[in-house]
Amino acid sequence: MTDYMTDKLTTDLTFPFSRRGDVLPEEADRLREQQPIAPVRTMTGDPAWLVSSYELAKQVLEDERFSLKDTANPGVPRQYALTIPPEVVNNMGNINSAGLRNAVMKTLSPRADKELDGWLQAEAHRLIDALEAQGAPGELRGGFTEPYSAALHCRLLGIPSDDWRRLMSGIDVAFLTSPVPFEGATPNWYKDLGYMLGKLNADPEPADGLLGRFAELRRSPDVSDRVSDELLATVALSLFGAGAVSTSAFLLCAVIYLCEQPELAERLRQEPKLVGRAVDELLRVNLSIGDALPRLALADVRVGDVLVKKGELVLVLVEGANYDPAVFPDPKRIDFDRPENPHLAFGAGRHFCPASALGRTHAEIAVTALVERLPELRLAVPVEQLAWRPGFIKRLPERLPVVW
Repeated sequence: MTDYMTDKLTTDLTFPFSRRGDVLPEEADRLREQQPIAPVRTMTGDPAWLVSSYELAKQVLEDERFSLKDTANPGVPRQYALTIPPEVVNNMGNINSAGLRNAVMKTLSPRADKELDGWLQAEAHRLIDALEAQGAPGELRGGFTEPYSAALHCRLLGIPSDDWRRLMSGIDVAFLTSPVPFEGATPNWYKDLGYMLGKLNADPEPADGLLGRFAELRRSPDVSDRVSDELLATVALSLFGAGAVSTSAFLLCAVIYLCEQPELAERLRQEPKLVGRAVDELLRVNLSIGDALPRLALADVRVGDVLVKKGELVLVLVEGANYDPAVFPDPKRIDFDRPENPHLAFGAGRHFCPASALGRTHAEIAVTALVERLPELRLAVPVEQLAWRPGFIKRLPERLPVVW
């Protein structure tokens, strides 16, 4: 049996590790090999178990005795201070319990919008046109990944695409990771919630996207008595935040890999039908998730050689699992020809990302447009000089200067 006091390998280990999104933290390999479930201290000073092997990560994510919702309970060990209301942590649970699942899943399905692929292609090329018009060097985060990702989520929700900057600035505060609560967190949330409530209750009421579906649902006697306007606005705001920042951060890290290994981009130009497998592999090696996926044990559960006690916090290190050589041979090599790629970039179990198909479509179109339009795309500065955002739920560079 392992406990915090007798363990000698990781007595002083604190989490999270490096914020760089281009280099796998050395702790990931060491822990997976020596101690795949290890005691750590979080930034709040709380104890937690860090899981870094694929086998144990799958176990925790698929076992319903490990809860995401309960990580927001008062008095439990935390990964970091809450910067959003506790009830928002269980967004998918709120969606299911309120009878909103069908509306949300239709919104997140690329098949639901027959014009989506063409619209995404046009949006990607419009942004590349603007970059080329301004000339190199260009800045890819502000000039491509953020507006491209945010515009998609504005379309999904049925809100004006011109509002993307104000919503993304709210995410910059909402997704900060801090050891203690900070003053701006609560007013930031309610400011953006007020925006979404205003759009939901506009006159005329919204007709497009998720807000349009919600407006229609409010008139249904089967749902109207179970949902409030605030819940509907909360769901919409949460989906925008989680989706826009995740897709943008992934693209930034994927572009860095393609710039650093131009032979990968060249192969995609020569074999465009390979893009689906390529995106899956870029998802596997991607380090943008930043922090581990938190779960609270609802019972005593054995994980590897540790008995995790009820009420203890477990953190699933996705990059540890996705670089596990037991599942992914030669894991640090980006290999578009892997015969199987069961990565955990979208999670697993009950909280498997409901937008995984949409995320793949979004990424495939963006990557295809970039490698076709900018065949000489490369970083404008040494990769070591990129400034990675500290204290944020995602690993992302503050800017990504490129030339082509």
